[in-house]
Amino acid sequence: MRIVIAGGHGQIALRLERLLAAAGHEPAGLIRNPDQAEDLRAAGAEPIVLDLESATVEDVAAALRGADAAVFAAGAGPGSGVDRKDTVDRGAAVLFADAAERAGVRRYIVVSSMGADSGHPGDEVFDAYLRAKGAADDAVRARGALNWTILRPGMLTNDAGKGLVRLEATTGRGPIPRDDVAAVLAELLDTPATAGLTLELIGGSTPVTVAVKAVAGN
Repeated sequence: MRIVIAGGHGQIALRLERLLAAAGHEPAGLIRNPDQAEDLRAAGAEPIVLDLESATVEDVAAALRGADAAVFAAGAGPGSGVDRKDTVDRGAAVLFADAAERAGVRRYIVVSSMGADSGHPGDEVFDAYLRAKGAADDAVRARGALNWTILRPGMLTNDAGKGLVRLEATTGRGPIPRDDVAAVLAELLDTPATAGLTLELIGGSTPVTVAVKAVAGN
């Protein structure tokens, strides 16, 4: 499969690109900074330089045409303010979904956040982040043309992945290595029966493949 990943230089995205390339897929990553292209090539992914904060729907659709799936893994990142939480974590996610529809890419996976809620109260930047992610999730779930899955990881860590997770509609809070988030994303891409699900993910005791099959009803 050809899989286009928004936020292609992110920590989860780079891990996912390595997994997809190793499995024989053709990952491509959208990046703003051309200096990051070599990192993507080293991960086995095709770099596509495109800024989701300034691109048009047609610009993004052109990058998506011919893909079998799209993964939104972009984010404004640490240190960004309220405005960029809206333009990236919400606006870019909606733009990417619009473009996927226009390009005819039906399989669409979102890396969201545990606690994402468009009605989340509070005045801190993290509150704005959770509102932005929640609004983006709502916008994706409203699209009948997309076979979407929304993944909401718990607290992300750089610990080595164990391949053991808890993946359910509601898990409660907990940590999860980025390695294991990437492994779950790769498995979700191979499991179309997970379309229409919003899933929480933390570390657990179930192997990734088994956990994904369980939520898919297999």
